[in-house]
Amino acid sequence: MHDLHTKFKVEAEKIAFDEIHRNKIKFNIGRYDAAVEKGKAQFCDMDLAKDRAGSIKFKVVNELDKYLTEFEMNFSARGGKVIWAKDGEEAVSEVLDILKRNDVKMVVKSKSMTTEEIELNENLEKNHIESVETDLGEYIVQLAGEKPYHIVTPAMHKSKENVAELFNEKFDLPINSTPEEITYFVRKKLKDKFLNADAGITGANFLIADVGAIALTENEGNGFLSMSLPKIHIVIVGIEKIIPSINDLHLFWPLLAQHGTGQKLTVYNSVVLGPRQEGEVDGPEEMYVILLDNNRTELLAKKEQRRALSCIRCGACLNVCPIYKNIGGYTYDTTYSGPIGAVITPHLKGFEKYKHLSFASTLCGKCTEVCPVRINLHELLLENRNESVKLKLYDTSEKVVMFAWKNLMLHRKLIDFSSAKIKNIFLGKFFQKQWGSRRDLPKINEQSFHDWWKKERGV
Repeated sequence: MHDLHTKFKVEAEKIAFDEIHRNKIKFNIGRYDAAVEKGKAQFCDMDLAKDRAGSIKFKVVNELDKYLTEFEMNFSARGGKVIWAKDGEEAVSEVLDILKRNDVKMVVKSKSMTTEEIELNENLEKNHIESVETDLGEYIVQLAGEKPYHIVTPAMHKSKENVAELFNEKFDLPINSTPEEITYFVRKKLKDKFLNADAGITGANFLIADVGAIALTENEGNGFLSMSLPKIHIVIVGIEKIIPSINDLHLFWPLLAQHGTGQKLTVYNSVVLGPRQEGEVDGPEEMYVILLDNNRTELLAKKEQRRALSCIRCGACLNVCPIYKNIGGYTYDTTYSGPIGAVITPHLKGFEKYKHLSFASTLCGKCTEVCPVRINLHELLLENRNESVKLKLYDTSEKVVMFAWKNLMLHRKLIDFSSAKIKNIFLGKFFQKQWGSRRDLPKINEQSFHDWWKKERGV
């Protein structure tokens, strides 16, 4: 129970005081903040848009079976195939079965956190299938042998100098290559991959129930190419990504763009209704949608925390979180980091291993304030904390401390029993380590509020 918690504290201590890392994140999030302010201008009433989006998504969460069945029926009617996967292992097995059956040797992938969740790239590599990330940020972290640092911006932790060094090491590009030169090089390199890939794998930002389609939004066109050029298109998507109608996209696409990148609308927005139909000249011959549970129904069973399934993965909560901005994405040691990750990860991957993430928060409420679908994230963190206590996921020292504190607070005489000097010595001995080596413990005043009140009021 404590291994990941200990690792988290060690990594957080290390990265929080890494000035170089801090400057990179400050710069990159600073650019995001400036863009977001401009993006807000397109909404005449942002609060109303959030209320509507939140209401739609929460309605879907509470009627998930109905909308997923509707999606499957409509998607299948045009020749698409729907596969239900209870966990990551089953999803990977289904993907491998499709690829091996069609003798696939190479796949191109667009950005997808769901495929990161099930470690698809690693599993494809084990089975000797080349998997090429085609989103520039994802391509960079794949080259570096790393995981995405951020839900929306995978290479947020790298400066342009870091990227130039990486491409110099991997491809012998000049060490002073500019971002434009690196982008042009990647574009040429990926062109052959797109043309020769046997299959394309994508995620989906939304599943659209009433027309049986997937909606994918991106900025580089790589998702569009991954879907349209290979003969097989596989979509791997969490069951919570459903929305009722194609008419809802006029609300969700601008909200996602504005909160995700600060744009009015992302550059490429595709609605895909299934495989190539008779008379059409492009598109895949076969299209599969793998609906992934992977413990999402465990979260759905929670009366309060199920609200987190409304998330549209914009990443806004990460960008405002003081914890995330200090300790970064890798410290969380899980696919989904930041406030949303701290809420959902214990349910997806187990409270015993990840309950500590719900305690890594200031509860400032900024995450709740910026959420485009009205998820009360800081309150859900408290719900998780409460659940971890009910599950008795605490050690003996925590139990003793809380028992002592409870009894102390319930008995005025115990509080007044010793002098302020003795109390300060006691706090220094037992709480200094938890308080942190870089902070001074607050000092207890010689005169208590109780004594002051008696003196002033004469009672």
